[in-house]
Amino acid sequence: MFWLIAIGLVVIVGVPMGAVLLRRDQVSVKAAEQDMGIYKDQMSEVDRDLARGVINEDEAKNARTEVARRLLAADKRAATQESATAASSTTNMIGAGIVGLSLIGAVWLYTEIGVPGMRDLPLTERLAAEKAARDARPDQTMAEAAAPKLDVEADADHESLVAQLREAVSRNPEDPTGLRLLVDNEARLGNLIAARTAQEQLMAVLGDTAKPSDFTDTGEIMILAAGGYVSPQAEAALVQALNRDPRDPRARYYSGLALAQTGRPDVAYRMWSALLEEGPDDAPWIPLIQSQIVQVARAAGIPLTTQTLPGPSAEDVENANEMSTADREEMIRGMVAGLSDRLATEGGTPTEWARLIRAYGVLGERGSANTVWNEAKETFKDNAEAMTLLTEAARAAEIVN
Repeated sequence: MFWLIAIGLVVIVGVPMGAVLLRRDQVSVKAAEQDMGIYKDQMSEVDRDLARGVINEDEAKNARTEVARRLLAADKRAATQESATAASSTTNMIGAGIVGLSLIGAVWLYTEIGVPGMRDLPLTERLAAEKAARDARPDQTMAEAAAPKLDVEADADHESLVAQLREAVSRNPEDPTGLRLLVDNEARLGNLIAARTAQEQLMAVLGDTAKPSDFTDTGEIMILAAGGYVSPQAEAALVQALNRDPRDPRARYYSGLALAQTGRPDVAYRMWSALLEEGPDDAPWIPLIQSQIVQVARAAGIPLTTQTLPGPSAEDVENANEMSTADREEMIRGMVAGLSDRLATEGGTPTEWARLIRAYGVLGERGSANTVWNEAKETFKDNAEAMTLLTEAARAAEIVN
């Protein structure tokens, strides 16, 4: 029904417009020809009046002269209009073509960016639906229960030291230093719920002396414990962090993640774009944003270009565009191979390892991505922040859930 109505409107609007463009000069020509017919009739009428004796010879001669003058003028006007019509026929056809292409283009554009059959949804209703979804989302406890467990290998000595640390904290639960150490080590062991519990205990001890980064740490450990989901409790901690330090990049990244998960990808895109521009390139949140910003932009209806999405330089893009598909893929594989060789021989940052995992995922080489993932896990097993970055890369490469 929708397309029948759309096609009907196109016909109703387009046909009359095209018809007017094609016949507008012909109207003037026909008017001049009609005048010539009238003057010829008048010439015959003069002869009839003379024959009946209504007018004399002199009056008939004067009347013929006047009618002949008008007839010549009409004939000249008709000839001029015919010449103009012939000269402008191409222009008229172009105009009609533009009208047709505009109507066809409008239909094509709607098929690309529109949603046929979707009911009208005013802004107030959309905002109300988003609020309802936010209010009904799972809390931290429910999210932790559903989150996948991290498979982190730890040696016996490390586990023994953490057990001693737990005992020391239980004897002195008001010691912020011990609590910070416990949070970090529980996270390294993959005990994210225990780490979150210790972090909440630390925040209770700090009270009003808590720094903005402490609130960000709380939100972050909650998100990790929930498997990447931003619960209402985690979001509240991030709000506290940003209220104290609006420039905190970690809090801004996770706040953008919360917005993307709760129906506001447009705001999330703006926040993440600003973080990408600010850098630095080796910041741990940069590859996390780069792996998700395309989906967020698509959800927000934002077209991405080399200006709106950080990536290769203009020269790199131009050079790649000039290559064949095979050459371009060969170039990418060469760059990936170079990065792989350097990491294998010289090592590198967690960001570089994550970039290599993602690159293999893009190339569809899941086996290579899994090999790099296993090597990276062994290299950075004691670095919780690096493991978070690498896990996100492995998920983007679709080698872990």
